[in-house]
Amino acid sequence: MREESAGRTVDMQSIDESKLETDLAYRFRYVADFIGFTADDASTLLSVGMFLGPMIPELVDRTYRKLLDRDCTARHFLPRQSGFDGPTPKDLSAISVTHPQIQFRKEHLVRYLTTILGRTCDEKLVTYLDMVGKIHTPAAGNHDIDVPLVQMNALMGFLSDVLLEALLEIPVDDVTRKKVVRAFTKFLWIQNDFITRHYQPAK
Repeated sequence: MREESAGRTVDMQSIDESKLETDLAYRFRYVADFIGFTADDASTLLSVGMFLGPMIPELVDRTYRKLLDRDCTARHFLPRQSGFDGPTPKDLSAISVTHPQIQFRKEHLVRYLTTILGRTCDEKLVTYLDMVGKIHTPAAGNHDIDVPLVQMNALMGFLSDVLLEALLEIPVDDVTRKKVVRAFTKFLWIQNDFITRHYQPAK
């Protein structure tokens, strides 16, 4: 299909909307292309790993202090987490940043941040981004883990803010800093899509 726009003839892309729901790589390419996340943006993410890497422990600590500051988010750390075989908290009063299960979960966030900073945007990464969303719902197998979407959105908003705050401090020139901030912003929107897709009613 073609249409006239500002005196120019342009091609309108045809998108298979049903495929967006079944093909992760197709969905990633569609969202990335729509918001303008390019191969150069992907390379930009990799280029700042050397600066953000040492900041990851503090970013994770800040995130978990926020998560444990409210009962509605802290309660999701009471059930046994997949892969953890140590003692679980008996109630909210037993949860702290030093509890073994919280330490275990913090390691997962460290791994997530390390992964997005150190892996190219290939199909394996797309599958990983999708699993990040899925594991916060019963669809991943643990029916005790069912984090409401409002809390996932709040978490991603907070994580986005602390990451961008850190990026504003890295020792690069202003042109590079602008590229980095835009690349991360676009990437986090893609990640958020791969979270929210697991909260949609089955079609």
